Amino acid sequence: MKQPDLGSLVAELRSQKGFTQEKLAEYCEVSTRTIQRIEQGEVDPRAYTLNSLSNSLEYDFNSEQKDETLWLVLLHLSSILCIVVIPLLIWSWKKGKNHKIDEHGKLVLNFQITLTVILFALALLLLLFSWVLIYLKDVFNTDIGMAYLGGLAVLLLPLILTGFYATFQGTVNAFRAVSGKPVRYPLSIPFLR
Repeated sequence: MKQPDLGSLVAELRSQKGFTQEKLAEYCEVSTRTIQRIEQGEVDPRAYTLNSLSNSLEYDFNSEQKDETLWLVLLHLSSILCIVVIPLLIWSWKKGKNHKIDEHGKLVLNFQITLTVILFALALLLLLFSWVLIYLKDVFNTDIGMAYLGGLAVLLLPLILTGFYATFQGTVNAFRAVSGKPVRYPLSIPFLR
């Protein structure tokens, strides 16, 4: 778990235990200013401090981080399927609980909605192309089988490339999210901000 979520959770757990910042600092063997900075989201605690906070507040912060990583990976890998529903469900469920999942969820949803619009437009073009060829066949009373196959191949190629692009972006961004690097979805329209 990263800041600012971590700081909010530490402040909430401290209040539930009835500790003052000074008392928590004493239990963790750190300065009161360190506790204040952690709760305000100014710093990420070091491993020793995080372990001390876990012991003093009786809360496993490390399991929370593993949970966040799992949801981020699922969120980004869901873009491989090009179905908006999956990231929308994950984002809707987790957005209020985790700031990072909220940010990543918006990026994934923007990417998914953009891909859906593109795929819908390509499907319409494919349908329109089929209708035009059927009309031309009836008007000119000729066999247009080769033209149909060629046009179909030209229109199916962007559909296939869009699928590869979605798979590539989802996989790369899942790895970037796990390693803590910034996530990017180029060519996405920012529907959600």
